[in-house]
Amino acid sequence: MLSKAYRFFEYAYLVIAVFFAYEAVNNWSTQRNRAYLFAFFVAVSIFMFFFKRNFRKKMEERNK
Repeated sequence: MLSKAYRFFEYAYLVIAVFFAYEAVNNWSTQRNRAYLFAFFVAVSIFMFFFKRNFRKKMEERNK
């Protein structure tokens, strides 16, 4: 059950990354600094997805 929760939050980071990418594209021509901030959040969200996935897999291997 806990693994399903971890998996849900992994993919939530991808959803957040897509939202921030959309906002970055929308703000690119009008507010460049804000678009850079959103692009940074995209990078952090994608990093967190892979970090959490790696952490979950290690926990599953340890619990077997």
